[in-house]
Amino acid sequence: MKLFINSVALAGLIMIGSSIQAQNKDTPDTKQIPMKVMDGLKAKFRNPEIDKWTREKEGEIFIYDFEFKQGGQKFEADIKEDGTIHNWEKAITIKDLPAAVRTTVDKKYPKASLQEIMQITAVKDGKDELEGYEIVLRTNDKRDVEVTVAQDGKILEDSPDTK
Repeated sequence: MKLFINSVALAGLIMIGSSIQAQNKDTPDTKQIPMKVMDGLKAKFRNPEIDKWTREKEGEIFIYDFEFKQGGQKFEADIKEDGTIHNWEKAITIKDLPAAVRTTVDKKYPKASLQEIMQITAVKDGKDELEGYEIVLRTNDKRDVEVTVAQDGKILEDSPDTK
């Protein structure tokens, strides 16, 4: 009987340990992010709940690409090594899209369903400037496409074959 109880207790501890390990596996390790980069992110976004981050080399500098939530809303941000924000994106709804953007997307991809809309803001000389809208759509033939459209409706980037 004592052996059975010890086996049950051991199995319980293993299950708890596995649960903790699984939780840690899903939580991104932010310890490798330089303090300047984190300070830059937190200066703009007070309490980011980071879902994912990567470090990529662009030219001669490294950019930290973050996907996170703040107040339940999805955001993305690209931050340089020195902590300055290169650009950031915010998830928006279709009602927040300018009419010119909706018209362009409807013409280019008729009957496609919108999957995600991100408003892109570039940071130039420390000031936020609306750059456009990154829109992920599902076409009638079930392909996911991504198109970036300026506020005036001009297509900036169209990548139907990459998704």
